[in-house]
Amino acid sequence: MQIKTVEANGNNSALQVRALRKAYGDQTVLRGIDLKIAKGEIVTVLGRSGSGKSVLLKLIIGLQKPDEGTIELFGTEVTQLPLNELNQVRKKLGFLFQQAALYDSLSVEENVAFPLRRHTRLSDAEISERVQQMLARVDMGKDLKKMPSEVSGGMKKRVGLARALILDPEIILLDEPTAGLDPITTKEIDELVLSMQKEREITAIVVTHDLSSVARLADRIVILKEGNVIVEGKPDEVKRSEDPFVREFLELS
Repeated sequence: MQIKTVEANGNNSALQVRALRKAYGDQTVLRGIDLKIAKGEIVTVLGRSGSGKSVLLKLIIGLQKPDEGTIELFGTEVTQLPLNELNQVRKKLGFLFQQAALYDSLSVEENVAFPLRRHTRLSDAEISERVQQMLARVDMGKDLKKMPSEVSGGMKKRVGLARALILDPEIILLDEPTAGLDPITTKEIDELVLSMQKEREITAIVVTHDLSSVARLADRIVILKEGNVIVEGKPDEVKRSEDPFVREFLELS
């Protein structure tokens, strides 16, 4: 069952994937999925472990190549782009890894500054000012000199989010941004994502298992099963789905 509720095409399209397939040896992870996401939309992607959620994000950002299918970002097909052109597109994307993936040898401040040093020609003073502003925005302004080993899991997620946003991306991809966090910290991270998305009109794709996060964030829900999109739609529409897998998944999650 697929509920088609948002048409993300023309100038309103941020992302469109068509017939996307990915396999690792004999294991097929994505089986030709189609997905459209409109500019400014928050889409949450749900599914059992191994259903292809994180792989989808890695394909979108170009960390891996699909076996078949196309990925269009802002109307440009990116799967066959040369690396230098792909890197230009990547500047419009922010990515938060499941474990935050901070550089252990760099301070909080240096982690967030890393994309600016790599992709811009800003002066040290300009980088420092921008980083401090961003860290203050995610409530980490007092901890910028700390090392990743000195901060909690929730704080690492905040730093990872700051790094994902520091280049002012048009799309952010968040892989389990609240995994392993307590309910209070989870709510704080969700509210931070939501406020940043609204302030900057960013498109967000959020992979999560947390239905409380889905309720707070989602304009639209996509549920994957065995590499296929089994249902998509607005939250209230998905909740009314009669598909047995969807009903069981939502009841047990």
